[in-house]
Amino acid sequence: MKRGLVIGKFMPIHNGHIALINFAAAHCEELIVSMSFTPDDKIDPLLRFGWIREIFKDQPNIKPAIIADDFDNETLPLKERTNIWANKMREVYLKIDILFSSECYGAPFALNLQAEHILFDEPRKFTPISATLIRNNPFQYWEFIPEQVRPYFVKKICFYGPESTGKSTMAEKMALHFNTVFVPEVARELITSNDITVNDIINIGIAQTARVKEKTSIANKIVFCDTDLITTKIYSQYYLNEIPDILSDLENEIRYDLYFLMDIDVEWVADHLRDFGDRRLEMFNLFKSELEKRDINYFLISGNYEEREQNVKKYITSILT
Repeated sequence: MKRGLVIGKFMPIHNGHIALINFAAAHCEELIVSMSFTPDDKIDPLLRFGWIREIFKDQPNIKPAIIADDFDNETLPLKERTNIWANKMREVYLKIDILFSSECYGAPFALNLQAEHILFDEPRKFTPISATLIRNNPFQYWEFIPEQVRPYFVKKICFYGPESTGKSTMAEKMALHFNTVFVPEVARELITSNDITVNDIINIGIAQTARVKEKTSIANKIVFCDTDLITTKIYSQYYLNEIPDILSDLENEIRYDLYFLMDIDVEWVADHLRDFGDRRLEMFNLFKSELEKRDINYFLISGNYEEREQNVKKYITSILT
């Protein structure tokens, strides 16, 4: 049985890596995909390794493996440096017959490994991409990012503020304009009045968090969110005079990349779940202070609805370019 090897940091794995790995898997009976990591990596190693396993889960001859990169010496010439690599590979893996690579290290590494070397698309003509380019500008290279990896780079945008400031409408309109998805205020699906219990508020928090994750997994670069867990905590305090600990845990599960704080300079529109029409300024200041307590930067969105839409579109376009 011929055993092949592909190595890399895969930070992140992209379509160029996938093409290399599939090419290699077609030229040997078993392929080890060895992902190295260090404590200083920009993307969590277990997350990266999970992507690899998920992408190749239906290809049993591809064997993902993870290895701590505590043996490399970048100061050495490539011949000596790759000899260290080869010695480590012999320690942790069964005999390697073929090394597959797209890099200049391939030939000396294979020689030190006493393996055949097969070079694949070294000039990157077929897949002109690198992990560094993706990390620096993921939206520019979106088509090179596998669907399993894309949620990591999706920007989460939160429309935030007191009642009747246009958050729901804005989230839906922006999702339509930017060809992506939005997360509604899930509480409106779960309750019919503000006569709520602690269990109700916990269920709202859990459901809202789950919905953000679900929509992020299918979003096109950006996901727009009607609300967040800070908002849930504010209303929990107002209606129940307590905030269950789990809401703080849930808040920490989602990090938003941009907050739009919606001003109260639009007409109040009443409905069966809105209670604070006579306390709009108080609630606005409370929402604002909760962001400031957390050192969260935000953009204040004021003006009529048309002006608000134009300002939000301008901010989002600047993110995408």
